[in-house]
Amino acid sequence: MLFSKPGKYSHIVVFLGNPGLKYAMTRHNAGFITGDAFAKKHGVKIDRLKYHALTGETKIGGGTVFLMKPQTFMNESGTAVSEAMKFFKVPLENVIVVSDDVTLDLGRLRVRRSGSAGGHNGLKDIIAKCGGEGFPRVKVGVGKPEFDMIDWVLSTFHDKDAETILEAADRAAEAVESIIMNGVDKTMNDYNR
Repeated sequence: MLFSKPGKYSHIVVFLGNPGLKYAMTRHNAGFITGDAFAKKHGVKIDRLKYHALTGETKIGGGTVFLMKPQTFMNESGTAVSEAMKFFKVPLENVIVVSDDVTLDLGRLRVRRSGSAGGHNGLKDIIAKCGGEGFPRVKVGVGKPEFDMIDWVLSTFHDKDAETILEAADRAAEAVESIIMNGVDKTMNDYNR
């Protein structure tokens, strides 16, 4: 079987974050943390460098899903996503993006069918480079800023907060799977609490 065959993947799942150890457990990396939880749950690795991202794949339901952790830094996430979308011919509505959200309490999830970037630079770049806002997303609450926004999203989770975000990442990974298996509406009903 040929690798990277167009039409091979039913969905692309994009876990947003910043590459490098210094960002590993920061608030802005809630997407990467969810990607790690998702990979562990499915017994796969997201570690092959393609399309400016660490990538992997897994089977969900009847389809094969392409997994991405862009390595372009948050503000250029759309570069990686648009390349993979074009190559694999995956429509925007089958691209699921997992990101942090500073408007949600720590550990809370919000699933959306589509929408604006809401000030999130990674989502903004994907919207700009991938053809619009019409992609589902799973937002992971990292808490409302307690100090300067940039310092807040780059601050590290510690102690109880670290436990909370790891639990939220497990639930967010389940929500991604639910979107693929059950659709966005059912997933919103089940996870938006």
